[in-house]
Amino acid sequence: MARKKKEVKPVQFTGCKDLPDMPVSQGSMEVNKTASWRSIRPVIIDDKCRRCMICWKVCPEPAISPTDPPVIDYDFCKGCGICIEECPFDAIDTEPEGK
Repeated sequence: MARKKKEVKPVQFTGCKDLPDMPVSQGSMEVNKTASWRSIRPVIIDDKCRRCMICWKVCPEPAISPTDPPVIDYDFCKGCGICIEECPFDAIDTEPEGK
């Protein structure tokens, strides 16, 4: 017995009047300090850091400043660890939050 195909009707978007005119941008932690859930945090080891700024380039949020030496702003850092994984000099370590 052949299966009968179910007709799928497309959903019609009716709009949402409560949304802001401007979309919420990626990397919105600059406005919304949402790093409070972090359990570990990255720490730059100054004597290993070569100032290549790869950590700054790969950070998905504005948490690392491109200064000499780089500085991590813990109000914005999620603790995702991307900077740690990408650092070619192993100059970023972790420590428990609140230390």
